Amino acid sequence: MSDNPVQEAIDTEIKSNDVVLFMKGTPVFPQCGFSAAVVQVLNHLGVKYKGVNVLEDDSLRNGIKDYSNWPTIPQLYVKGDFIGGCDIVREMFETGELTEAFSTRGVDVQIEA
Repeated sequence: MSDNPVQEAIDTEIKSNDVVLFMKGTPVFPQCGFSAAVVQVLNHLGVKYKGVNVLEDDSLRNGIKDYSNWPTIPQLYVKGDFIGGCDIVREMFETGELTEAFSTRGVDVQIEA
């Protein structure tokens, strides 16, 4: 374990939720286009996920970048694995890889008709 409470809090979120999106804003009210795009993909796939608003806490906003060693937000985690940011999620969605990533990790996908 780390001596860093922010890293521990991030780790707890990722380990206690199957799908976590660290984002700017909330799933109901995304506050940047990139976060909104990922929310749209997840909603389209009907995946249950937890949105964590990094705008509420600067230490969280910077901490998640350190945690993943990834410079941008949003960041999507599935069953503890870092999937990627907006461009990666969008690309994986378009190729079908995202649905496969959820399925292979045992996350239910309910695609909207």
